[in-house]
Amino acid sequence: MARDKFHQEVKTALETEGWTVTDDPLYLKVGRIPIHIDIGAEKMIAAEKEGKKIAVEIKTFGMPSFITALYEAVGKYLIYSEALTYIKSDRTLYLAMPSKVYKEFCEEPIVKNTFQKYDVKIILYNPNSKDKMQWIK
Repeated sequence: MARDKFHQEVKTALETEGWTVTDDPLYLKVGRIPIHIDIGAEKMIAAEKEGKKIAVEIKTFGMPSFITALYEAVGKYLIYSEALTYIKSDRTLYLAMPSKVYKEFCEEPIVKNTFQKYDVKIILYNPNSKDKMQWIK
């Protein structure tokens, strides 16, 4: 299975922020359909008996057409979100994307409205630096 160009950078950034990567990739089986989400991670929260669990789908948006890359990213996000709901997973799904792409395209009304309509949770990363990730939603 091919990994996104910045898979390792996102994984390292999660670990730097205190997440434990539990699955790389996170394998799910929904009926007869296998699904592979890029990363599964969890973080223990002091006040809780159990920690927070997430699943992260990483996208570089490296295709020549932004709309094609968006179509693939949102499509995967929706299917993976439905799969997690179907199997009654306690993981919250996030779409990781480069902050440069977000700043350039994602404030456009069509993109912003799509993310809002489908409740897309986003993690922004900077592939060329060790900056902290930015969590949106």
